[in-house]
Amino acid sequence: MASYCEVIDSFAWEGGVFAGVVADNWLQGRTLYGGMTAALCLEGALAAFPDAPALRTAQISFLGPPEGALKITPCALRQGKSVTFVNVDLAGEKGLAARAVFAFGAARQSMFAAHFAPAPFVPGPDKAAMFFPLDEGPLFARNFEVILAKGALPLTGSTEHDHFLWVRHRERKATSLAALLALADLPPPAVFPMFPKFAPISTMSWSFNLLTDHPVTDDGWWLLESRAENAAGGYSSQDMFVWSARGEPVLAGRQSVAIFL
Repeated sequence: MASYCEVIDSFAWEGGVFAGVVADNWLQGRTLYGGMTAALCLEGALAAFPDAPALRTAQISFLGPPEGALKITPCALRQGKSVTFVNVDLAGEKGLAARAVFAFGAARQSMFAAHFAPAPFVPGPDKAAMFFPLDEGPLFARNFEVILAKGALPLTGSTEHDHFLWVRHRERKATSLAALLALADLPPPAVFPMFPKFAPISTMSWSFNLLTDHPVTDDGWWLLESRAENAAGGYSSQDMFVWSARGEPVLAGRQSVAIFL
């Protein structure tokens, strides 16, 4: 067992490569949990470009299962006056497993400073029902506290395709932006509560925009939404959103998910 911070601290930066091994408690089946994959890619980008401005947007493709010793290789695609694009390849023992492109952008004066996506009214984490019992669920999910705020439980044959979860790291000191990415991918696909029985799922791509330069929340809790728009031909498209405990919008994302049911 290794906490998020222990995993990151175990990776070494040498010769332009961020390398290490992730403990089994971060696995999703036989592969590394996608949120940790994204977080490692960002950690590698920040190790290579520590003076980069705030992260604004990212596109991540999950190409195959990251297994064994991992090597994370970042490189600058373009460094402009205000925006820097960084490509990151994550490879395992079977080759390239993920590719991420991060865009970091310096803030500038603007006539706009408004939030257009306020948090929905849902019960707080102290009033909602538990989603995953403490010692159940996928291995990687046990690194988090997860509470169902609104929607249906997985594998219940529900008609709902929109659910809200309160989520926080069990390790309270995991508060970095990369740690937030590790958490933001936690929700199962929005159609998963509609499944009448278990069937495999696999995230193919994840794109997201950061809506604030310095995401912060109270007591570690973040409110996450997953909402499916379509499911057909073995694939599902969904929107995702993250708010702080104070209702501030933090991250807006989209995912394409392969479903095998």
